[in-house]
Amino acid sequence: MADDLVIAGKTFKSRLIVGTGRYRTMEDMVQAIEASGTEMVTVAIRRLDLDEPNQKTILDYIDWSKVNILPNTAGCATMEEALFVARLGREVAKTDFVKLEVIPDPRYLFPDPVATLETAKQLVAEGFIVLPYIHADPVLAKNLEEVGCATVMPLGSAIGSGQGIHTLEEIRIIIEQATVPVVVDAGLAVPSDASKALELGADAVLVNTAIAQAEDPAMMAHAFKQGVEAGRGAFLAGRISVRTAAIASSPAADVPQPVQAGS
Repeated sequence: MADDLVIAGKTFKSRLIVGTGRYRTMEDMVQAIEASGTEMVTVAIRRLDLDEPNQKTILDYIDWSKVNILPNTAGCATMEEALFVARLGREVAKTDFVKLEVIPDPRYLFPDPVATLETAKQLVAEGFIVLPYIHADPVLAKNLEEVGCATVMPLGSAIGSGQGIHTLEEIRIIIEQATVPVVVDAGLAVPSDASKALELGADAVLVNTAIAQAEDPAMMAHAFKQGVEAGRGAFLAGRISVRTAAIASSPAADVPQPVQAGS
């Protein structure tokens, strides 16, 4: 039975999105993308050197026939910067998809909720398919959905921190209320984090640093692929309910009773 991820009418078999930053070498990046099985990779347009047309960029190392490019506005601190970079990304990557990031805080890299919402409104009006990166705020997530965003992307913890998911209860509420895909983004460290997000009902995860900075990026990428598949399978299978007391896995009726003396 097909179980595809659908974003703005576009179908993906993989529920793992990967980033392209912080790899030690381009070879590491290419091998990790292939091992992950992803069909979407996100690229920071602002960090590409577009002034030298003969100079290779990350985009030249990616097989566009196998994966979709998701331009992002990483490095933008204001609405004006994010709008400019989103429009540039549309031209460079030839796509209306954009991962929206508006992050004025250089220490913790938390997104600006007000600027994110206002920028999303403008980008949607311009025909962009907007995937906004946000704190795990259920109210903001609903507002972004209502203005026309194609997904919501709540963080698990601070970008690149490797802390895992600290926002499970908030993400649970976002999933419960959302009618668009929920993609857990940022802070995931190991495949079990991805599995936890998918078990909870998230539609996908985005992973960058945990793969790029692993000792063996390709092996870690493959492990995240398996974690996502396991988590999704568990969600579809339906977990057992949580109980406060133990329940014997072998019913007492199946256990032979001891013979009483003299009987």
